Amino acid sequence: MVAVVAGARWTSSEVIITVVVIVLIALSGFLAMAETALTRISKVKAQAFVDQKRRGAKRLASLIEHPTAFLNAILLSALISQLVAATLVGVIAERLFGALGVTVAIVFEILVIFVLAEALPKNYAVGHPEKAALVAAPFVSVLARFPLIRGATWLVGGLANAILKGKPYSQLNQVSEEELLAMADAAAEDDVIENEERELIASVIEFGDTVARELMVPRVDIVAAEGDASVEEVLGLALEKGFSRIPIYRENLDHIIGMVLAKDLMRASRSGGGDHMVYTLVRKAHFVPETKHVPDLLREMQAGKYHLVIVVDEYGGTAGLVTMEDLIEELLGEITDEFDFYEAEVVELGPGQLLIKATKSLDELNEDFGLDLPTGDWDTVGGLFLQLLGHLPVEGERTSTGHYSLIAEKVSGNRIGAVRLEIHHDEDEAAEAGR
Repeated sequence: MVAVVAGARWTSSEVIITVVVIVLIALSGFLAMAETALTRISKVKAQAFVDQKRRGAKRLASLIEHPTAFLNAILLSALISQLVAATLVGVIAERLFGALGVTVAIVFEILVIFVLAEALPKNYAVGHPEKAALVAAPFVSVLARFPLIRGATWLVGGLANAILKGKPYSQLNQVSEEELLAMADAAAEDDVIENEERELIASVIEFGDTVARELMVPRVDIVAAEGDASVEEVLGLALEKGFSRIPIYRENLDHIIGMVLAKDLMRASRSGGGDHMVYTLVRKAHFVPETKHVPDLLREMQAGKYHLVIVVDEYGGTAGLVTMEDLIEELLGEITDEFDFYEAEVVELGPGQLLIKATKSLDELNEDFGLDLPTGDWDTVGGLFLQLLGHLPVEGERTSTGHYSLIAEKVSGNRIGAVRLEIHHDEDEAAEAGR
């Protein structure tokens, strides 16, 4: 059988080959679209499609769970399609145009195969990744199950793991905290989320890296009472300080025996028990190590339905305490009501000068004001000051690091109340300030 196409005589075999080439180019284009779309869909997005009951969502979610399986299957199938199509095009061109057919075949392959099988489908997938991924998922899911494809995928996966020193694709493709924050920043700039939502995302990320020591009320600030004190005395202390829970100790704070609730104290006082010793009203205290991560602590406090824990150091001594309010404030920021007296942790005294509470978190100060004060085993500005100075300061004593000068303010006994920070903008200014 012979056909005449565009002035050239085509045999039936050439027509069949041409149809096969068209099918292979279409298949290659579909696979190119699938590759781009599927690699742009995250596990979270795929699970959202499942929750929305979108067609093809379950197969999409299954593919995203094992990306190497679908990626190798797509790449191998696309390569086979393009190589076979290019070979067949060369065969037809040589039959129709003779020696000139090689040139015709090369031009055809570059222009047609590149445009139809690569550029167009991938650009479409970039613009419509969700739609393209849902359409491609069922086909790719079936394709990845073919024995030949699965065998080749297993071989390629083994070679890739050997080259990547055993690290699976899932680990290499994990999103870091910095990337999450960058995505949140981009979303806030594009008005996809509010700035407050971006700040909350940052707080949640930082929350996971925080330990109890970093947000506890330090030992020196604990308001507590001795077990032999009277109910009336402790009730007066609770009312004066505005606390609903007071730790109770024997001898010193390293021997906390429990805590009392203000409501129990009031109830005992009204029933005539104001002269009784407060240890008779003690409830169980909960203790945690200072290295406990706060997400675990929050879940533990929620499960146990208690609102205050005592933080102990590695030697078993009392280091501080953490309340449920402290944990919530770590996520949402300072919580105050109209009756609270609020004293700012940082006050700007003038250009390049800050007055900072010694208990202010050094990480928070660096982040909030774009500083690069050194961090280490210390958590607070006061800790940094003591590390730099090497001894207990007197009021007005100065030390420096880099282009920063730190001056002790409001020193009381062994404790620094506040630190004045001076920021110098050049080395000469910093050297002059250090004299």
